[in-house]
Amino acid sequence: MASLRPLRAQGIASSLSRNSIRSSRCMGASKLSPASQIQIRYKSGPYGYTQAKALVFSEYGEPKDVLKLHTHSISPTLPSSSVLLRALASPINPADVNTIQGTYGAKPTFSSLLGTAEPSVIPGNEGVFEVVSSSAPEITKGDWVIPKKTQFGTWRTHALAPADAVIKVARDGLNPLQVGTVAVNPCSAYRMLRDYVTDPPLREGDWFLQNGANSGVGRAAIQLGKLWGYRSINVVRARDTPEDTEKLKEELRGLGATHVVTEDEFLAREFKDRLAEWTRGSREGVRLGLNCVGGKSAQTIAKSLGAGGTMVTYGGMARQPVALPTGLLIFKDIRFVGFWLSRWADRDPRSKEQTVAEILDLVRQGKFRDVPVVEVPWTWDTELDALKEAVQGTLQGYRAGKGVFVFKDT
Repeated sequence: MASLRPLRAQGIASSLSRNSIRSSRCMGASKLSPASQIQIRYKSGPYGYTQAKALVFSEYGEPKDVLKLHTHSISPTLPSSSVLLRALASPINPADVNTIQGTYGAKPTFSSLLGTAEPSVIPGNEGVFEVVSSSAPEITKGDWVIPKKTQFGTWRTHALAPADAVIKVARDGLNPLQVGTVAVNPCSAYRMLRDYVTDPPLREGDWFLQNGANSGVGRAAIQLGKLWGYRSINVVRARDTPEDTEKLKEELRGLGATHVVTEDEFLAREFKDRLAEWTRGSREGVRLGLNCVGGKSAQTIAKSLGAGGTMVTYGGMARQPVALPTGLLIFKDIRFVGFWLSRWADRDPRSKEQTVAEILDLVRQGKFRDVPVVEVPWTWDTELDALKEAVQGTLQGYRAGKGVFVFKDT
C-alpha cells in the first residue's frame, strides 16, 4: 500500500470562481434573519442570482465552536462546462467531523473564493445534488449528481461546480437519502470485500470477521457478503439491556449476518472454541478481517484469522493502537493493510462511478437496504445552532442512525 498523502481540496478552490460568487454575510451564534414569506425551493435574488448558504469553518476546532453559516449569491451566468446545483441530502460522517477538528489524514485548503471574511472550508464529502442549470451538454437540468472526488464541500444549499467534478446518477427508483449515502459506507464495504483477498478472491462459503458491525460500513458488508455467498462473524457493542442487545443481533441477522456477538463475548476465552465450531469444515478458516476499532478488538481479529488471512483496518474508534503478535506474521503469514476511501475515490474515479452504479442497482432491486438515518432538516430559516448540534453529536454515544442534512425550501 502506498503511504498516505494530504489531498488538495476539491471544494471551494476548484468549483467556485470569484466572479460567480457574491458574499452576503456569515452568521455566528446569532439567529438567522427571517426568510421571505413565500417558501420556495429555489431562492432567487436580484438579477437572477441564486441565494445560497453554506456551513464553513476558518480554523480547526470542535464543530460547535468553529462552524459558521455563510450566505452568498451565485451568478446566473455559468462558466463554460459548469453546473449550478442545489443540495438534496448530505450525510454527516465521522471523517467530516475529524476534518473540522484538524485530526483527519487529509488537510483541506482554506480559501476566500466563497467571499468569507477569512479563508474558509466547506465541510462534507458525501451528498446528492439536483442540477438547476448547466452549461455542459452531458448534464441537464433535473439530473442528480454526486461529487466525483472528496472534499467537494457538500454542507451547503447550492454549489457551482465544474461538470467534470460530479458523477451523474440515474435517479429512477431512488430517493435522495439512498443516493446521498451511497458513496462512503457502501463503497467502503464493497471495495474491502472485493480488493484485499486476491489469491484466490473470496469465494462463496468463505468467512469474514468484522468489528463495528452495526456501523454503516458493517451493515453494508453484511448485506453485500450475503449477496455474494460469504459467511460473516460480526462484533457489536452490547446495549444497555440484554433485550436491546438481542434485538440488535436479530436485526443484523435479518440483514444476512451469519453470527453476531458482543465485544465482551468476542474477547472472552471461550470465543476461540466457538469460532472453531462455526468454521469447522472450512479449510482456510476466516480469510478476511475488517477492523474499525483498534486495540484488543483488532488483536483478537488478527488471532482469529486463518493462515494467509488478511486484516484490513479502516478506522480506529477506540483510539488505541493495533498491537500484533510477531508469530502471526511469521508462522501464519497474516497480512495487515489499511483502507482509506479518500485515496481510492480520488485515484480511481471511474471505479467509484462503477461501484456506485452497482450498489444503487441493488437498491433498486430491493436487495440492499438503506442505512438507518436521523434526518436533520435544513431550510432557509434553519438556525446555525441546530446544524452545529447535529454535527457535534455525530461522535457521541449510541445513535439511532447516521445524521443526514435533508434540504427543504432552501
